[in-house]
Amino acid sequence: MKTARNIGKPERRQQILNVARDVFARSGYHAAKIDEIVAAAGVARGTFYLYFEDKRSIFEEIVDGTIARLSGSIVRVDPHDAKRTVTDQVRDNVRRVVRILLEDHDTTKILLSDAFGVDPEFDRKLLSFYDEIATMLGRTLRDGQGLGIVRPGDVRLMSWLAMGALKEVMFQMVQRGMEYDEDKLVDGILSFMRAGCLERLA
Repeated sequence: MKTARNIGKPERRQQILNVARDVFARSGYHAAKIDEIVAAAGVARGTFYLYFEDKRSIFEEIVDGTIARLSGSIVRVDPHDAKRTVTDQVRDNVRRVVRILLEDHDTTKILLSDAFGVDPEFDRKLLSFYDEIATMLGRTLRDGQGLGIVRPGDVRLMSWLAMGALKEVMFQMVQRGMEYDEDKLVDGILSFMRAGCLERLA
């Protein structure tokens, strides 16, 4: 069994990351203190600085990890896929995003509540991420318009509306403790999309 003295460096680093995530989720970025993080992790302040430059650097790593996972989870819908219907592909994308956001409430809370306003550079990074997701979603919607399964309209606006709805659902769940079965949640999001912008799904 590993003790605090012989724990490996990668494990120690991850331990500090996990504790910092909990502290940020509880206190918010601006109110959180490095002293609070090191006390909760049971390490010396100097140990913290062996792995992270400052509070912003550890916060950025937490947010970057979630952004990378979300970006990698979204796959462009292929309307010509003979093995999976458009419905199946859209549902798979929604399920992957929902699962990532719900499996770690603390990080999702940080992403939704505290990530903006850290500093201008960080804000630009987050806006770039949301633009990337909106562009990918807009491309899928535009493809769907060409196939007659998405209603005519401004795909950028549709993308923003869909993203806004998902963010609000996640906010209610992680901030207010609302609970939904994953299948029920995914089906509800698809129903909302059908009502909002989808003509039909094959």
